[in-house]
Amino acid sequence: MLDVNFIREHLAEVKKSTKEKGYKTNIDDIIKIDDERKTLLQSVEQMRKERNDIAAQMKGGKPSPELIKKGKEIKQNLATKEKELDEYNTKVSELLKSVPNIIFDDVPLGGEEKSVEVKVWGKHKAEGVDHLDYATSRDWVDFERGAKVAGAKFYYLKGDLALLENALLQFGLKKVLEHGFTYMTTPDLVSSRVLEGTGFAPRSSEQSDEYYIEGEDLALIATAEMPITGYHMDEIIDEDKLPLFYAGYSACFRKEAGTYGKYTRGLFRVHQFNKLEMYCFCLPEQSKDIHEKILAIEEEIWQEIGIPYHVINNAAGDLGAPAAKKYDLEYWSPVNQKYQELTSCSNCTDFQARSVNVRVRRKDGKIEFVHTLNGTAISLARAMVAVLENYATKDGKLTIPEVLRPYLGNKTEL
Repeated sequence: MLDVNFIREHLAEVKKSTKEKGYKTNIDDIIKIDDERKTLLQSVEQMRKERNDIAAQMKGGKPSPELIKKGKEIKQNLATKEKELDEYNTKVSELLKSVPNIIFDDVPLGGEEKSVEVKVWGKHKAEGVDHLDYATSRDWVDFERGAKVAGAKFYYLKGDLALLENALLQFGLKKVLEHGFTYMTTPDLVSSRVLEGTGFAPRSSEQSDEYYIEGEDLALIATAEMPITGYHMDEIIDEDKLPLFYAGYSACFRKEAGTYGKYTRGLFRVHQFNKLEMYCFCLPEQSKDIHEKILAIEEEIWQEIGIPYHVINNAAGDLGAPAAKKYDLEYWSPVNQKYQELTSCSNCTDFQARSVNVRVRRKDGKIEFVHTLNGTAISLARAMVAVLENYATKDGKLTIPEVLRPYLGNKTEL
């Protein structure tokens, strides 16, 4: 969430970012309503002062009937005005949720097609094996029984593919630990405050991609980013403890409501999958360099696994509300002969921290909001798609990437 005073001071930037991200929010209306709120606040504060003055006059003696009458009138009027002020505060707070974070100057403008390729790695294979046909033929995945038990796009992993998933996790975990991340498992449920504070759509939104628990203020998480964002909620962290790097492993649940027209075959886009997520709380002046560090770790992981990819700087129209800038790492699919989503990493500046109230105490005593960043270490379902497409052989075997072999009994193939 952006601070309304920040919006006032950076009005042109906020309007530009809101438009470029594709939001229809009327910023001028928010300022107008906040002006009304501020005027009302001044009136309430004046009435509170008058109430306190009258209370002081009533001490130490018998107050006059006129003073008693005036005190009652102010008390009644103040109660009415305070209720109205609460309504304004709520309204402004709700409207601010519809304002996305501002974008950095080097973010390309336009829709998804305007995203800019910034790096290419690896040699493209001319052909590959369809992951779903291959895994089904080897009895490694069962979507039919998954649908019978939980509905479409749920599945069972079996045998060697389940072991491959574990190998990918163990390798990803090894890499993030080498880079100083603290490993944690997270709750699979978060409250609406954490959900919305992270920047995901509220329960009432048509864009909501989350599964909500009926009768509870809880939703299943779409990523470990959510519970980690809330980990230091309402806390003040000393400057010398930052940056804090966490790697959260969790199940992820997504309705995938906005996927019309996108690639959805097999394991590529499902309602439940496991993921190892990188996350950082840092000082504002550290966040741009840390963003590059997280991207470098993602690249290191996929270079060592041996999957060709490119990195794109996402255009503004393809950014979510929290991100000021986002990189996507897309792997080369030899089956579809194009790049497809694999990982991403975002710099959310103080957008999330402001919403969940995570601050830093500077050495000089100054208090300000931290910056937050997130990035995918291993999204396991898509990781398996990339490995199967690039390493399955025509004779029906799967060559195991060398870095994964220690986690699969040092086998060379499955």
